[in-house]
Amino acid sequence: MSPKATIAIHGGAGTLSRSNISPAQEAAYHEALATILRAGQQVLAEGGTALDAVSLAVDLLEDCPLFNAGHGAVFTSAETHELDAAVMDGATLKAGAIACVSHIKRPLRAARAVMEHSEHVLLVGAGAEAFAQGLGLEMVSPDYFSTAARREQLHRAQASSVTVLDHDGAADSAAPLDESRKFGTVGAVALDVHGNLAAATSTGGMTNKRPGRVGDSPLIGAGTYADNRMAAVSCTGTGEMFIRAATAYELCARMAYGGQSLEAAAQAAVMQSLSAIEGRGGLIAVDAQGHVSLPFNTEGMYRGQMRVGDAEPQTAIFR
Repeated sequence: MSPKATIAIHGGAGTLSRSNISPAQEAAYHEALATILRAGQQVLAEGGTALDAVSLAVDLLEDCPLFNAGHGAVFTSAETHELDAAVMDGATLKAGAIACVSHIKRPLRAARAVMEHSEHVLLVGAGAEAFAQGLGLEMVSPDYFSTAARREQLHRAQASSVTVLDHDGAADSAAPLDESRKFGTVGAVALDVHGNLAAATSTGGMTNKRPGRVGDSPLIGAGTYADNRMAAVSCTGTGEMFIRAATAYELCARMAYGGQSLEAAAQAAVMQSLSAIEGRGGLIAVDAQGHVSLPFNTEGMYRGQMRVGDAEPQTAIFR
């Protein structure tokens, strides 16, 4: 029996503490995750590719008023926005990524365009924006990404001289429910009916980061990776640590060379390798058999999964 097509998504790790989120706010997160999972699952149910499913899911996550990966992105220390995204096709090992962009409305679409319409993997800054504009992708003024809540979050971080994960920075204020209060790096992984895997990740970065800083999300093997022989992976958390540990690729290497199951490899990558260097965060992963793993070492991670044929998606925030 062939494995069932599956999609999993995340809206970031770190999260608000249980004491800072009301039942209504928690329900809003679950509803948003479930809606996006249903849309991605529908692509797979109709025979669509894993690449199309993760692309649609991240499109919707970038637009969702509860997450930080598009309008509502966090600020750098210079009160600017620099967005990153990546996508990878497990069937071909083709990948595309963009980093440090401030005018591309949908960063993930630009990353996919790099993969499909250039000979490169990663484009950054003005070069990435010129490439996207040349292909007719929608461009916006940088203030499109700005919100008052995000600016207030920056000022709190600056007052304490720290760089923070988006969810941790949100813990000082009410949980988000409207367009001005988005929290969460986003990502999606999928297995389609053809047996192919894909992964995609998009982020506004970390509040109060130095301009020019690039995290793990657009770095293939660090925050994003997909290989039909092993798994598709999307990470979220303290990007520098995921880069140092090459977390997304490590999971796949543990499977390929160590013979570990998806769950064992994912747990080891997050709970052992990442934690050993004080890395905080989590990941979502799916393998070629349709197994899903969603480990994290923070208080919570906005996450969910759905298989083709499931009546309802499964979503969660805390452990």
